[in-house]
Amino acid sequence: MYLSIKKVPRFIHSDILKYRNFLILLLWLSYSWLTYSHIRINVCIYHSKIRYYCKKVEDDTEIPTNPLKKFYSANDQSTNGAIYDNKPFKFTCIAGKIYQWCLCGRSHRQPFCDGTHRNQHLKIKHRPIRFTVEETKDYWLCNCKQTSNRPFCDGTHLREDIQEKKV
Repeated sequence: MYLSIKKVPRFIHSDILKYRNFLILLLWLSYSWLTYSHIRINVCIYHSKIRYYCKKVEDDTEIPTNPLKKFYSANDQSTNGAIYDNKPFKFTCIAGKIYQWCLCGRSHRQPFCDGTHRNQHLKIKHRPIRFTVEETKDYWLCNCKQTSNRPFCDGTHLREDIQEKKV
């Protein structure tokens, strides 16, 4: 059972809930270094034994897909662009709007394309990835340009070779 806590109190608080024949003890612990969105308490019930621990919350959402992937040939580019940054960019995308995500890594409006790839002197062969989303919400866009699910971050930036690159 996962319980997400919205606010962290300044003290230790406990509640006892009765669920079927088990007593569940819920503890809220206050840590100054954790924020309210980074706390999750997992309560494991083994008959009458209860154990608990606190950990940072990982984002449980699925990686979205690009509905325009099959319509634009730019999605089939075999190589990846230059690493712009080793962490993703959070952006609120509007449903139905078409965006152009920079694949070459040289745009001055990262993570979006500004047409830098058209400069003939730079000899860039990558083209931008057009994408749209099905619902309006925050999405994590890849800035390392090495993702296999363009343009959305899939955690590829956590690889050691990408983290070691100077950006």
